[in-house]
Amino acid sequence: MGLFLIAFLWLLSFAPLQGAAAPYAAMVIDARTGEVLHSRNADTRLHPASLTKMMTLYIAFEAVRNGEIELDTQVRITKKAASEPPSKLGLRSGQTIAFRYLIRAAAVKSANDAATAIGIALSGSEAAFARRMTRTAKAMGMSRTTFKNAHGLTESGHLSTARDMTTLGRHLLYDYPQYYNLFSRQSTHAGIKTVPNTNRRLLAAYSGADGIKTGYTRAAGFNLVASAKRKDERIIATVFGGKSGASRNAKVAELLDMGFRRAPSRAPIRKPARPAYAGNAGLGVKVASLVGAPTTSLRPVLRPGPGAAVQVAGTVAATAAKNGARIQNGIAAAIAAADIQAPTDDTTRPAARPEDLVLASTDPNVQPEPEQEIVTRLSTSGGHLWGVNVGRYTTRYEAEKVLLKTALSEMTTLEGTLRKVNQSSRGFEATFQGMTREQADLACRRLQARNVTCFMIGPS
Repeated sequence: MGLFLIAFLWLLSFAPLQGAAAPYAAMVIDARTGEVLHSRNADTRLHPASLTKMMTLYIAFEAVRNGEIELDTQVRITKKAASEPPSKLGLRSGQTIAFRYLIRAAAVKSANDAATAIGIALSGSEAAFARRMTRTAKAMGMSRTTFKNAHGLTESGHLSTARDMTTLGRHLLYDYPQYYNLFSRQSTHAGIKTVPNTNRRLLAAYSGADGIKTGYTRAAGFNLVASAKRKDERIIATVFGGKSGASRNAKVAELLDMGFRRAPSRAPIRKPARPAYAGNAGLGVKVASLVGAPTTSLRPVLRPGPGAAVQVAGTVAATAAKNGARIQNGIAAAIAAADIQAPTDDTTRPAARPEDLVLASTDPNVQPEPEQEIVTRLSTSGGHLWGVNVGRYTTRYEAEKVLLKTALSEMTTLEGTLRKVNQSSRGFEATFQGMTREQADLACRRLQARNVTCFMIGPS
């Protein structure tokens, strides 16, 4: 009986830890100037989770820029990298894979095995790479950040802050714009398979969103550094400690909205100073996980667009002058093979989504559904002539807010529908359209079970 009581009390002592919510912190800045528009607990050191991979990727881009490695360099996967827990690409010990695919998997899929493989490829071991990450962070002004690994899984002393991660997000945007489009891809091919973006819900739902990185562990909660651009304004918002993926996305959307309200319509772009490059100098690092010497695709090539031809020609000429005949022989292959590319306009980002989309708060207690894409447009052909009405409101903003809140909380049945606000003399009707009769009936029943007002709309 005594042993049973001791065991019971021991287990009970862990109960508060298991149920405790991760601490909350937030930061919002005007990305153009770096001006802080809002902060809360922004300097509290917390677990960054996979936001860590932003630094892993920053150093990967830095390494390519400085000739340490090339995008088509074949990297041999170590047992350490292959054994990392999910989320992962599924790399096997001993296999080889192009460095570009490790970058894609870490940026889009948030793959832990790919992140570790990047670190070992560049610094010889994950511990050496973590020290390099911390040195780079300090050089950026991230004074309260210490890295212990390349992926962000919880480890003693592996800590950062909302302010520091916002700073890192801004450096990714301005220091390596040619790679920034990676963070907005809904999915990407990562060498052995196509992987979905862990941030695709916010990217699909929030007007102008084009990155950057999600993160989750039990100790950290749901984290996100997000960036969005509307006209000449760009905002970066960071959240640590969200209670669920859906509530975190909603909170980030509110912070981005706040940022767009508070930021001036016009402001000078003051790019942050690029941190001093040190590489592995002085560390005695021996890198042995690279296979062969690639001859192609040293730099990503811009997609056709205003000024793209001039930029490509300038990049090729400068690189050729520096590296001589080896680059001349690889130029044609590089242009054909490179597919980490910049967007089609001079801002190096995807085109903004319609500005009338507004993401609103949702119930923080609702856990996220399995990751899916939110599609906001669907043809009404093929019997998709039905819809549902979720209420009448006095303003368009209220109606849009309810639509997005409802879509995020009931994604299973509302996926692929068109959110539409219909104005009449009595107010603004919030509707989901483009459904079959069966889909509309099921959606209404599920929404009514959640105490959401709903009735079906038939073909007119």
